[in-house]
Amino acid sequence: MSDIAQHLDTVRQRIADAARAADRLPSSISLMAVSKTFAAADVRAAHEHGQCIFGESYLQEALQKIEALADLRAALEWHFIGPVQSNKTRPIAEHFDWVHSVDRLKIAERLSAQRPESLAPLNVCIQVNISDEASKSGLAPDEVAAVAHSIAGLPRLRLRGLMAIPEPAATLDAQRVPHRRLHALLDALREDGLALDTLSIGMSADLEAAVLEGATIVRIGTAVFGERDYAIH
Repeated sequence: MSDIAQHLDTVRQRIADAARAADRLPSSISLMAVSKTFAAADVRAAHEHGQCIFGESYLQEALQKIEALADLRAALEWHFIGPVQSNKTRPIAEHFDWVHSVDRLKIAERLSAQRPESLAPLNVCIQVNISDEASKSGLAPDEVAAVAHSIAGLPRLRLRGLMAIPEPAATLDAQRVPHRRLHALLDALREDGLALDTLSIGMSADLEAAVLEGATIVRIGTAVFGERDYAIH
């Protein structure tokens, strides 16, 4: 068994164990393998071991991978999780299935206008700066409701939920706090009439906390593919 296959098995077991601790079905949590900086061959190897959802942050690298894996396009779900610049919305709208990092209405409007009618609506999540970090992208929690209602009315998009990258914390209890806040924000939006089903939280270091607090998609890179080399970026 390859290293990637072994890593996937380990991560899937972590998800299952955390789900049981939260009295949830493991099938209610989707694993996104964050493949940024890793080769198309690594994505192919992960797919051979049953992985179908992949996350990318660097557009040009992602487009090259999508092209290299064109034979698997119908079997793979590509999620863009990096900062979305206005001048890059068109290729994102044309090539991805999901965008997790919508942090302002202007970006959503461009994605809506540029999503080809031949494709299914683009699934989007609003990125929330849940830990109020100056270095992080995302809307402040009190800005989310107004933007969410505006995005929900745009054609060619389907607003699915919220995404966040909480500030790292050393203990499980501390990790759970921002995840819990994001889940409460999602619940408030639902109560306000929005049909949302996605909480995109949790990475390699805080997967368990995220699942305990309701994550529906966890974004796992290092624990699947190994340590990254950012030198090329």
